[in-house]
Amino acid sequence: MIAIYKRELKSYLTSMTGYIFMAFIMFLVGIYFTAYNLTYGYSHFGYVLSLSVFAFLIVVPILTMRLLAEEKRQKTDQILLTAPVRVMDIILGKYFAILTIFTIPIVLFCFYPLLLSRFGTVSYLMAYTSIIGYYFLGAAYLAVGMFISSLTESQVIAAVLSFGALLVSYMITGLSQFISSTAFASFMGFSILIIIIAVIAYSMTKNMAFSAGLALVLECITTILYLYKATLFASSISKLLNVIDLASRYENFVKGIFDVTGIVYYVSVILIFIFLTVQSVQKRRWS
Repeated sequence: MIAIYKRELKSYLTSMTGYIFMAFIMFLVGIYFTAYNLTYGYSHFGYVLSLSVFAFLIVVPILTMRLLAEEKRQKTDQILLTAPVRVMDIILGKYFAILTIFTIPIVLFCFYPLLLSRFGTVSYLMAYTSIIGYYFLGAAYLAVGMFISSLTESQVIAAVLSFGALLVSYMITGLSQFISSTAFASFMGFSILIIIIAVIAYSMTKNMAFSAGLALVLECITTILYLYKATLFASSISKLLNVIDLASRYENFVKGIFDVTGIVYYVSVILIFIFLTVQSVQKRRWS
């Protein structure tokens, strides 16, 4: 894993990708910091970070698009997959490399509250709690981007899909308000979700029979539950969509609340997508 980590980290530091990622985040946060904290005298640094969360929608696809997709396109992944190293070690090495690139601007952000304190009173508790939450949110987004990169050989497709997935997650709370709370609407929503799961399963396994069978089983279970007790589906799709809203969990950190459940949620997302990435790569290894 260490060898993979060093190789990936070196590739980011010897190319423009890693520097573009760090520069864009720091540039955007710097603009908000100058405008709100220095110019208008607003003492809460967490507010600046919350305004820059949307930057992840742009920079995360840029950083993760080549992570696995490029190796698949150039067939260099075959060298790794035939090497005496576990797939988990390969994925963890790559993930920790991009996480290190992300950690660099986060460390620099830790000096911002100290700089701000020279001009007035600053709540360090609120400032550093918001930085911690920002770090875990970004780490979760990176795990999602890495998984999507494992599904395709094209960097462009990986970047577009990552942007789309993160955009949906970012806007999901607002979109869920336009979804009907009726049981039938939720049933249709679950049916669409099952199709998406089947498509992802096919992307990972390239097995049409398995993917179709999975969709059929899930649809049958959903239909039986709906016919048995339709009231179970009332407003359920909206509640489910809110679960995948990663950005909303960050609000407590901005308020200075060290949300342990939020940390557990982000760590769970990271572990789930690392596991899915391993399964996606593992399938390619045995094929």
